Amino acid sequence: MKILLSFLLAVSLAAAQSRAIVLRAARMFDGVSDRVVSPGVVVVLGGKIRGVGPNAEIPPNSEVIDLGDATLLPGFIDAHTHLTDFYSLDARQQELDGLKQGPPERALLASVNARVTLMAGFTTVRDVGSGDFVDVALRNAIRAGAVPGPRMLVAVNAIGATGGHCDDGAGFRHGLFGRETNIEDGVANGPDQMRAAVRFNIKYGADIIKTCATGGVLSPTDDVDTPQLTQAELDALVDEAHALRRKTAAHAHGAEGAKRAIRAGIDSIEHGTFMDDEALDMMKARGTYYVPTQMAVQGLRETLEKGYYPPLIAAKARLAMASLDGTVQKAIQKGVKVVLGTDAAVYPHGRNAEEFGLLVKNGMKPIDALKAGTSLDAQLLGIFALTGSLEVGKSADVVAVPGNPVENIHQTEKPLFVMKEGTVYKR
Repeated sequence: MKILLSFLLAVSLAAAQSRAIVLRAARMFDGVSDRVVSPGVVVVLGGKIRGVGPNAEIPPNSEVIDLGDATLLPGFIDAHTHLTDFYSLDARQQELDGLKQGPPERALLASVNARVTLMAGFTTVRDVGSGDFVDVALRNAIRAGAVPGPRMLVAVNAIGATGGHCDDGAGFRHGLFGRETNIEDGVANGPDQMRAAVRFNIKYGADIIKTCATGGVLSPTDDVDTPQLTQAELDALVDEAHALRRKTAAHAHGAEGAKRAIRAGIDSIEHGTFMDDEALDMMKARGTYYVPTQMAVQGLRETLEKGYYPPLIAAKARLAMASLDGTVQKAIQKGVKVVLGTDAAVYPHGRNAEEFGLLVKNGMKPIDALKAGTSLDAQLLGIFALTGSLEVGKSADVVAVPGNPVENIHQTEKPLFVMKEGTVYKR
């Protein structure tokens, strides 16, 4: 009897997995077109998209999910997150928490961030710097289906120079951690060490390579816009990463550091707060992507209003707040490839979709903002063959939002349905 019941259960599960799901809504945006179409229909089978549009063939015995006055979209993509970091209004407490938490605790807490991000409609993220390989562990757990979360492309350590924005030992007394930070921590100096750091990250699971080309807002020992890597160092880092078939991203607030990274062939500039016309023109000419992370500035603003930053960091935050909007507006006007990335953890996880509204606020058309967070992000990440649009054969990563996001971009902040790889996570 037990054998028979087990057999019947297996057959039942197989039948359920082979049953098609038909998603219906009042309208649909496929991620690549220039308009929303009506009605919206997406047919999903075996975790893949098998049909799109009102003429799609509907398999017999399909499960139909009718979402009513909503818009079907590709699952959103965030090109700049830190799922293993945690937002706090109090920088002092955040620093203490970071010293107290070990990798197991960070991993457990990070799994909560991953779930919140998925429920916000983001089915893919590029996570651009972690520690203790927690990002690799989280990616693998999500991939194995052990915890819910977005598809993750991870960087392991962000790579930078001694004392720079990527050096987590900066600001602490010498010897506190028992040794000087080195390649194992993402700290490298000179072209040869840059190549070694890239190889180390890839050895231990990096999908992408992130570097710090300039100072940062939240680092305690540097100016926000100063270059921190030489041209030769950036050339070596990008060349090694590309030779090993990894995309590259450069944290770069200042113009000179950004220009060095662009000359080296970097795939994307993150933040770009103080970039000048020359840097933006170089990006346009070379096809370099720009990830402005405007939600990071929103997070800085909220912390300055309600919480605490040390005086040096507060001063750098105010400089960034005063400059970023103008840079983003220029980039959009010049036709630079601006995509969606948020710097999640500088603001509370789960608010990623507010970046859509900030792109529109700074001059991007709503339809282009939707592309920035779907198909264009997928192209930057090198996964457009897999996701980023509602097309037959792609992964069934589908989000539905109420109403029409082209008429009101803030509808992206209210996802009522989330599917990733054919599995419904929010309904």
